[in-house]
Amino acid sequence: MSEYRLLAQRIGLIGLANVLVNLSGIFLLPILTKSLPVEDYGIWAQVNVTISLASVVICLGLSASMVRFMAAASSREEIQECFYSILAVVMLTGISAMLLIFCLAEPIARALFNGNVAVTRALSVIVFVDAINGLLFSYYRAVQRMKLYAIFSVAVVYITIVLAYCFVKLGYGVYGAVLGLAISKVIALAIMGIALLRQVGFCRPAFRHLGTYFSFGLPIVPTAVFDWIVNSSDRYVIGILLGTAWVGYYSPGYLLGSMIAMFVSPIATVLPVALCKYYDHGNINVVETIMSLTIKYLLALTIPSVVGLSILSKPMLMILSTPDIAEQSYLVTPFVAIGMLFMGMASVMSNVIYIVKKTSISMKISLMAALIKLFLLLTLVQLAGVMGAAVATLLIFLFIFMANKHFALIFLKIRLDYVFILKSVLASSIMSLLIFFWMPNSLIELLGYILISMLIYLLVILMMNGIDKDEIKFIRSLLNA
Repeated sequence: MSEYRLLAQRIGLIGLANVLVNLSGIFLLPILTKSLPVEDYGIWAQVNVTISLASVVICLGLSASMVRFMAAASSREEIQECFYSILAVVMLTGISAMLLIFCLAEPIARALFNGNVAVTRALSVIVFVDAINGLLFSYYRAVQRMKLYAIFSVAVVYITIVLAYCFVKLGYGVYGAVLGLAISKVIALAIMGIALLRQVGFCRPAFRHLGTYFSFGLPIVPTAVFDWIVNSSDRYVIGILLGTAWVGYYSPGYLLGSMIAMFVSPIATVLPVALCKYYDHGNINVVETIMSLTIKYLLALTIPSVVGLSILSKPMLMILSTPDIAEQSYLVTPFVAIGMLFMGMASVMSNVIYIVKKTSISMKISLMAALIKLFLLLTLVQLAGVMGAAVATLLIFLFIFMANKHFALIFLKIRLDYVFILKSVLASSIMSLLIFFWMPNSLIELLGYILISMLIYLLVILMMNGIDKDEIKFIRSLLNA
């Protein structure tokens, strides 16, 4: 049980960090939406999805190679060689991307950022720094320094909030928010870089295993681009077809629905490294047990969260943004939240494909999903506006889950506890009855509502024996540890 405990503790640590990271988006929402025009909030959303796309292209899949191969490194010299070989390549591609975006700032600004050239030029610096930061985060994942990973993850987003608030209040508008984002990433780069140098030192890479890193990482790049299309292209399509103002209306509802991802992110961060270790040593039963328990506990958290977010989306948006945005955006949340539940399970299932080194399957799933998503977006956004994008998101996440489940079950025996799922849905339905007696109208009331709802769900699920005594003892031992 000790290996499960260590894994669960690491997931819990990263889970806490991801809760804080995801909440940062909620904290930033009123700062931007109540101080800037909705078009400018749309620009902010476009900046963030563009950064995520640029990072995928610049890193060439080498971040995944670092996590996969550095985890098995047995000496400091091997770690140095792996990190600095990959860093040299990513610095080259990052500088190229930065110069390209800077030189093409005007046409890019007209196409994506409502003509704001200053924001686009700031973006050129951010994409380079963010790519290097991504490698540093991958290093801390690979060597299992999860406390530092969590601290740095939380620090960078809250520094961004403070700087964005200051610059926006000083009258710099959306450019000020983007400038705050850039400065926070530079600060993170400096701190993480110094910490890494103290741990492993510096060496000139010999690029001995670069071919191996590329052969593993490059096939992941198309998959990552396809995943970006699945997760973020809706903002681009809405911006092109409807304008950046509608991106500003759509994004807050999407942000609330995507809060489900805070339960998935720690699993995606910690699980692959642990599963590779057990699978490579032939402990298949351990892998299957971890996968089955992970899905069960993920659903225990995400099912009530989907119900709660769906019910509270309009009052939450009324409190956190403006009445205009709330009215246009609140129906987006339930579709995105349900979709994120399916995407969470798909994320767990996809680890099977990763550890058996059948990444070409993931690429095919992602390609099909990307093509279907673009077709759905181009069709439904023109027919139903932002609600069409929300429906497309739900449908494509369901497709991805079904595909990953199909292939995962070919290689491993993963148990889905359908009885528990039914109990969780029933407990969540009972929890939702509270809305008929209490509609929160302020932030304090909203927090109180969420706390009471959590207690109701927990009480009902325990009464129905959704979690057995051995699992309760295990969870207590984790908390005591």
